[in-house]
Amino acid sequence: MNFFKATTFIFLSTLLLSCGTARKASTAIDKGISAKELIDLHKKSEARFKTIASRVQVNYDDGETSQSITVSLRMQKDETIWVSASILGITMAKLLITPDNVSYYETIDKSYFDGDFSLLSHWLGVNIDFEMAQNILSGNAIFELNDKNYLVSVTDTNYKLTPKKQQELFQHIFLLNPANFKMASQQVAQPKEQRVLTIDYTSYQEAGNHLYPKEIRLNAIEQSKQTRITLDYRNIDVNPVLTFPFRIPNGYQEITLD
Repeated sequence: MNFFKATTFIFLSTLLLSCGTARKASTAIDKGISAKELIDLHKKSEARFKTIASRVQVNYDDGETSQSITVSLRMQKDETIWVSASILGITMAKLLITPDNVSYYETIDKSYFDGDFSLLSHWLGVNIDFEMAQNILSGNAIFELNDKNYLVSVTDTNYKLTPKKQQELFQHIFLLNPANFKMASQQVAQPKEQRVLTIDYTSYQEAGNHLYPKEIRLNAIEQSKQTRITLDYRNIDVNPVLTFPFRIPNGYQEITLD
């Protein structure tokens, strides 16, 4: 297993949430709600921040290898996502994402990547950009929601948004929590490649007067291979002053995609 691939896979695979916070709200489902009303309520629930810092416990299991590690996550809205993994104060890997560039290095095998989003897209099996990654990590919808493009229905416990016309090669659905109108779950599927990615956000925490993910559970299936990842945000500091130190060490070998 590529150590940092597992860590990054959690943060950038994608997507969404149910509620477990002290904020009070009605959980009654309005069966007459329109797609426009639901999408407007979701957009009002979006977390707003300039910077975020958090310690995150990552658990990874692909059926052959399991691993647990705590990482540091820092974000500057619309500009930077920074992840650092360390053990006993020793840096094991770092990742730096900007709107135009993805860079990372791993000290275990002395490898690095410095380029576009092709590496992350290659790892995840779906195309991803900076805005999508930022939305995932802050608990917002991964795609832009337009009421003209979606139909709304209800399940036993959530609202469901489905595209009026699913793409043949790339399909998705959203579930929204009636308690806070945050995402409860999202599923992305590529039927031709037999890939299905489901992300459930099992709880939220309140920070800076907004809701942010507390625990995220990811289940990725590609043909017969299954990967399970749990992401536990230990704390969230909203709008701190942050730095994003990053320098690829000399002598590391550059990663090339197959």
